[in-house]
Amino acid sequence: MNPTTDNDASRPRSASAWTLLLRYGVPPVITIGLCYLLFTGVDLQEMAHIIRTECRFGYIALALGISILSHVFRAMRWRIQLNALDIRTPLGIIILSIFGTYAVNLILPRLGELWRTGYIASRQRAPFSTVFGSMICDRLSDTLTVFLLTLLAFVVAQPQIVSYLQQNPDTYRRLMAIISSPALWIAIAAMAALCIALWRRFPDSRIVTGLRSLLAGIWQGFAVVARMKGKGMWLVYTALIWGCYFTQLYVCFHAFPLTARVAAEFGLTAVLVCFVLSSLSMAVPSNGGIGPYQWALMFGLSMYAHGVPGLTREYALSFGNTVMGCQTLLLILLGIITFILIAIDKRNNKTNADERH
Repeated sequence: MNPTTDNDASRPRSASAWTLLLRYGVPPVITIGLCYLLFTGVDLQEMAHIIRTECRFGYIALALGISILSHVFRAMRWRIQLNALDIRTPLGIIILSIFGTYAVNLILPRLGELWRTGYIASRQRAPFSTVFGSMICDRLSDTLTVFLLTLLAFVVAQPQIVSYLQQNPDTYRRLMAIISSPALWIAIAAMAALCIALWRRFPDSRIVTGLRSLLAGIWQGFAVVARMKGKGMWLVYTALIWGCYFTQLYVCFHAFPLTARVAAEFGLTAVLVCFVLSSLSMAVPSNGGIGPYQWALMFGLSMYAHGVPGLTREYALSFGNTVMGCQTLLLILLGIITFILIAIDKRNNKTNADERH
């Protein structure tokens, strides 16, 4: 037995194990940790009392309906890209793939996008890389939209942001210390230089090759958008998707008296700030955004708490937990329905194939 051979053989397995651990082990730890910090020092009985006595669940139900509509618009937008790639897929199947994506992400974050890519590629007998490129474009368009909304929020909510920082001088000093720290910018420059050096020094390494493939897929996805038919409708669907997201949160604000008062006194700007913060929180690797989402809403509402007496941490947490909890239950329900319908579809397709033979 050659020990060198054994060690070499074990390295890929070890690397794969570490990759799986980082990809699927870290998000639950982050989710549990943030939820633990979220509820530390909070009067749970008070929170339950607020939800039970003050929440108007009719608004929450309306918001959930708008959420489902946003998924349908997302499916309609993705269908335009798939059609441009000559992957003709029934709209109902694409809608199921979107529902399934969010359900899978509740269990294994970031795996939902790979699942929907594999599902569409397998069902339509299309190249996985081609479908994957269109999915990347779908997600990057969301990233660009969040970036633009963030800039808008900073412009329109600048007075509230400055006021919040003035009322919390410690937070302002820490923020300015981080931004003005030479160590931060030196570290960023060093990291960029290291990445460039590794890219040029090891052009055939597995990591660099993988990055090249990823960038090629991204480029292909955007290239399809640039030349495909229906670009105008693609942009309309993008606006409808994010319009639904914003409207959903705006409706949720009216489910609680004090958050409704925030929306009434500070207008759409307050909702936009919370909306942008909650959208950015989805970038944190966690199970379906559970944990980061509530923190984001609490922080956003804290900027307006001085103008709304009674808007305590317990109240903001009650609001955030109700919105996230109901949304999570909806995704679970849609996931169950989705996988039942997918199983029926597979059985019907198999039966039809057997009859043809």
